Amino acid sequence: MAGIMVSASKGVIGPFLDKLTELMEDNCTNLIGVSSNVVFLRDELNTINTLLEKLEDTDELNPLVKDWRNQVREMAYDIEDCIDDFMHLARSGDAKAGFINKVSHFLKTLRARLGAAKQIKELKTRLKEINERCKRYKFGDWVSKSSSVAVDRRLPALYNEAANLVGIEGPREDVIKLLTDMDQQLQVLSIVGFGGLGKTTLAMEVYNKIIRQFNINTFVSVSQRPNITRLLHVIQSKLGIGVSSPTFDVKDIIDSIRVYLQNKRYFVVVDDLWDVPTWEIIRHAFPKNDLGCRVIVTTRVEDVARWACCNHRQFIYRMKPLNDQDSRKLFFKRIFGSEDRCPSQFREVSAEILKKCGGLPLAIITIASLLANRSTPQRKEWETIQNSIVTWGSGTNSMLEGMRQILDLSYKDLPHHLRTCFLYLGMYPEDSAIASDDLIRQWVAEGFVHHLHGRDSENVAKSYFNELINRSLIRPETNIYGEVVSCRVHDMMLDLILSKCAEYNFINVAFNLEEIAGAHDYKVRRLLLDLRVGDAGDATVSGATASILSQLRSLQLFGESLSLFLLFKYLRVLILNMKNTRTGVNEIVDLTAIGQLFQLRYLKVLGDRTGGRIELPTEIQGLQYLATLHICHITEINWPSDIVRLPRLSHLIFQSGIRIPDGICSMKSLCTLQSFEISDIKSAKGLGELTNLRDLDLYSRKALTAIEIDALVTSLEKLRNLVSLCKSKFGPGHLYFYNDENDRLGSLSHPPLHIEKLDLGGWRLPRVPRWINRDLQNLCFLHLRVTEISTDEVRALGKLPSLIKLALTVRRCPRDSAAIVFDAAGFPAVESLEMLCCGDVMSHLRFEAGVLPDLHVLVLLYIDMEWSGTAPVGLEHLLNLRDIYLHPFSNGGTVNDDRSKRAFREALQAHRNCAALRLHYTAFRTTIQTDP
Repeated sequence: MAGIMVSASKGVIGPFLDKLTELMEDNCTNLIGVSSNVVFLRDELNTINTLLEKLEDTDELNPLVKDWRNQVREMAYDIEDCIDDFMHLARSGDAKAGFINKVSHFLKTLRARLGAAKQIKELKTRLKEINERCKRYKFGDWVSKSSSVAVDRRLPALYNEAANLVGIEGPREDVIKLLTDMDQQLQVLSIVGFGGLGKTTLAMEVYNKIIRQFNINTFVSVSQRPNITRLLHVIQSKLGIGVSSPTFDVKDIIDSIRVYLQNKRYFVVVDDLWDVPTWEIIRHAFPKNDLGCRVIVTTRVEDVARWACCNHRQFIYRMKPLNDQDSRKLFFKRIFGSEDRCPSQFREVSAEILKKCGGLPLAIITIASLLANRSTPQRKEWETIQNSIVTWGSGTNSMLEGMRQILDLSYKDLPHHLRTCFLYLGMYPEDSAIASDDLIRQWVAEGFVHHLHGRDSENVAKSYFNELINRSLIRPETNIYGEVVSCRVHDMMLDLILSKCAEYNFINVAFNLEEIAGAHDYKVRRLLLDLRVGDAGDATVSGATASILSQLRSLQLFGESLSLFLLFKYLRVLILNMKNTRTGVNEIVDLTAIGQLFQLRYLKVLGDRTGGRIELPTEIQGLQYLATLHICHITEINWPSDIVRLPRLSHLIFQSGIRIPDGICSMKSLCTLQSFEISDIKSAKGLGELTNLRDLDLYSRKALTAIEIDALVTSLEKLRNLVSLCKSKFGPGHLYFYNDENDRLGSLSHPPLHIEKLDLGGWRLPRVPRWINRDLQNLCFLHLRVTEISTDEVRALGKLPSLIKLALTVRRCPRDSAAIVFDAAGFPAVESLEMLCCGDVMSHLRFEAGVLPDLHVLVLLYIDMEWSGTAPVGLEHLLNLRDIYLHPFSNGGTVNDDRSKRAFREALQAHRNCAALRLHYTAFRTTIQTDP
């Protein structure tokens, strides 16, 4: 059973089978009757699980089958909670205790364990009844695919009149320019984006505009699970070749198409391609003949887009939502003919509808068409449509249902494990920026992640997150390092998620406590409770509500009713968000009761930005499964003395300025530590004991001595598993650099070879450390602050194969006044270069032909009064440069704006894309601190 995880539709039944086996092997079932009942539960659930796996791949379920599935899912949750209680009681004693203490503990917990045993017996009876019902109605015989023929909901896009389209002209001309700028070889251009963005419409517009430039043209639509032979026959038919004999195999059909196209200039659109294997077959039908042939592929999947155009990123066109102006224009044009003709009483409600549509043309046109069909527009009808968008899964309107089906295609194409992870996004409010690290750790805590041999669960979860980006289901957001650190979900897709969550009783959303009890047939398993919205009502919990919530597994709470979580002993994930509440500097956040949450794996507390204090329990080692403790915007924490004994605590995150727990250097399980204060030589030496660290953020409240720096570097040599190392420039309210005048860091003998992010902006180095070279194969982001840099050192940095973003602060020019040369073939993957040039360093920069081939963004910060006025030499060699940002600082003097702009405009005259290059200029009439 290894690798089975929690499922939205099946619940915990898969991994729970593993737990039952573990229970049998652990001698926890020595009460009379418990062992036989557990064996029965395991065997029956194993049989039921086989049927449930078939149901997951069934498009439509009979209502009776669906109800039975729901009962099994809920019962599995109940059984797991009961077994967890039993195992917790059986294992809660101290293994090192003496005989008398063990007997005492046994007697104290006997009644509770007998109660759990009785509950297991009752669950056995309940399971027998559910299984008998399955046999009686022969549910296994009802599992079949829908026999109905689905209508292709993309068909209207193929027949849209150009006059009815809005915002298509710019994208159409951009794609045509890409196609016409290509050479005479066969080239493939990919159009990629979220479902409903208008990829098919754009491809058809381009197709209609340029088909006369080609001898042969065809537009072919693929499907999620295409029959390759049938698809190739369609291509044959559309080309007018004549369909091959049924006895022909795929190779024969491809050969016939190739022969026909070999000496012709052709243009083919392959619409709605879902997977690479399909492309790998049909691409062979398109011969390379140097006649300027073109193929357009539209897809929702980033990998397919890249593969189709052979990873030529310049041939990938990414669809974007319509802007606000075009959204309004499209919406009102469909209803009233133009925006000017919209009556004033509809302005407010239409703005809300368009906000929900989020620039998605499919949604805008669908809803506008509904409203346009009303003979006499009424505001109440518009408000009804607005409200119905959220409940569009009810099937009350065929047009909304059609829109849902298009978006639903992306969900159905997901593997089962990704479906569950995707639905978990419903735990976040609309318009949230969802932190990727948080989401990944919550997936792991909930048991959604496969346990693959030899792979860390969080790395597996990260691959899940990347796959959701790849499939255009979430929109990634990056930080200053260029790392994807968060994502957002389109409002329309979030509505689809919440409708699925309601169907599976996976996640519930509530805005006050009163609405919970009467709105649910089953117990709530995961809850987003937002008490900030409207009237949250009384924070007390009624008996009915307490019962509904008693087996909650995940809770994200916005508001101040922190006592709520005292009820939920089965919680795995707890997020307490107190932003914009009354929590202030003198407020105490009482978390002393979390010690009873024995299943807790993930705890995050976000205080209000004004601060506050957290009271944790005096003893916390009962939280044996706790893996993540993340506390933000809190100014003081009273750490339990036994926090260092939590065996599974992997991620300890809190803001700088908070006292670190005593004995933290004995927490060998830690993989993430933010923020670690180097306060003295003891802390500097102790850091080296945390050899499992992968992500480390350092800070200080004072300038370190040479001895302390030496001890710190010695510790860093022991941290061989580091993936991310940051030395913040800032302590609480002060700027503190590590002044490494002796270049102790530069002599590091055993650098972390797996490092991906190295931010040493707060570590003042005399030169570039010698160990930062091509051996760091995974280094993607590098930030260094050096006194000087030479061409040889730049050349060494240029050999870092994976470096994407480079940030350098250089305090003075080379003593020999030599140029700082970025020479040919250096920095093959860098997309962004940022340099803070003190003195006249900027005038000494020189870029040679062939360097930085992928550079898109160049940021130059400099002190205007120290700069001689000469722009870097060789800017024309940065062939793919798109944007230059100039940021001069006054540092007590004046800033000559015209001098900077004139120097760079002249230097860029020779650039091949001079007309398209964007020069951004922002002067800072402030002082930039370059010394400690």
